[in-house]
Amino acid sequence: MTPFVFNTTPSIVFEAGSSRRFGAIAGKRLGAKVLVVTDPGLRRLGLCDPAIASLEQAGVAVTVFDEVEADPSRATLMRAVEAGRAAGVTGVAGFGGGSSLDVAKLAALLLGSGEDLDEAWGVAQAKGPRLPLALVPTTAGTGSEVTPVSIITVGEEEKRGVSSPVILPDVAVLDAELTLGLPAAITAATGVDAMVHAIEAYASKNANNNPLSKMLARQALRLLGANIETAVFNCRDVEARGAMLLGSMLAGQAFANSPVAAVHALAYPIGGTFHVPHGLSNALVLPHVLRYNAPDAAHLYAEIAADAFPRLAAEEGAQGRCAAFIEELAALSKKLGMQTRLREVGIGEEHLAKMASDAMKQQRLLVNNPREVREADALTIYKAAW
Repeated sequence: MTPFVFNTTPSIVFEAGSSRRFGAIAGKRLGAKVLVVTDPGLRRLGLCDPAIASLEQAGVAVTVFDEVEADPSRATLMRAVEAGRAAGVTGVAGFGGGSSLDVAKLAALLLGSGEDLDEAWGVAQAKGPRLPLALVPTTAGTGSEVTPVSIITVGEEEKRGVSSPVILPDVAVLDAELTLGLPAAITAATGVDAMVHAIEAYASKNANNNPLSKMLARQALRLLGANIETAVFNCRDVEARGAMLLGSMLAGQAFANSPVAAVHALAYPIGGTFHVPHGLSNALVLPHVLRYNAPDAAHLYAEIAADAFPRLAAEEGAQGRCAAFIEELAALSKKLGMQTRLREVGIGEEHLAKMASDAMKQQRLLVNNPREVREADALTIYKAAW
């Protein structure tokens, strides 16, 4: 059997309402002074308040940094670090979607180690140590609470990533109640994002693709495929919300160890340049990348097709099942009310060539794709998605 390494968050709490006892769950790990990283919307809604109150009841002094934006910038990250340094924090808690969790991860790293961020970019470059870290996701999509990856926007458009087991958190708290009432558009985009994580992890060409990641990816697709429509169209269904949150986490564990590929690489210029939400960026190129990959990956997509869409078990042959799988994914985005064309999110045909060039900067992801993607191929995929 091929050797592999599998890393994940050591402590995971999955329980509706668990964020209300966050102090008891994570307070001792985080220490006496905690930096809570979140975004202004969640702060206004008061979703963080029970967790903050729980920390304070446990005797923890809390400093809140609530300035995280979508596709967070380096400047935002450094302000969070400055806030934590000024307060002398002993631990960091991230509360929110992928953006807040990404900032929390790197804030914990920079506060704990003092290392230069420019030396941490890339794979296994971050050395640490970091401060104790706990993450509480409020969307079911990124799986960031169990991944060693943080993505930050640098300059006007470029996204850079830190990928290192050092930034895996000590504890993840999955509370489905925090996702109740999440708008349909966000639920759809983040849910499809989680499905992309599972699909790309399963088919990844990375040398560390392994049986655990494959198993987790398939279970994630079963949960996500069975519950995404209910979660989108019935925002108060706590069972469906819990299934989406768990599916997202399992997909996160899968791709944390068997990394994603061309769907994400081609999505980054869409988000970085045009500020399209990450999950929607993935959905816009997903079927077109899978069609491009099919000559080399049809057998892999055929293996997972019925996990996401059980009716596809009746499809005969790998090619037929793969094709049906791709069509179901394309139809799902439309059914969930998502935009399905690049032109629908304000991208002009004249922008496609630069996007293809920008996508080539994501070699850390493209090397994992089942089929080689050159710049001309990326442009062809974008044209098909336009």
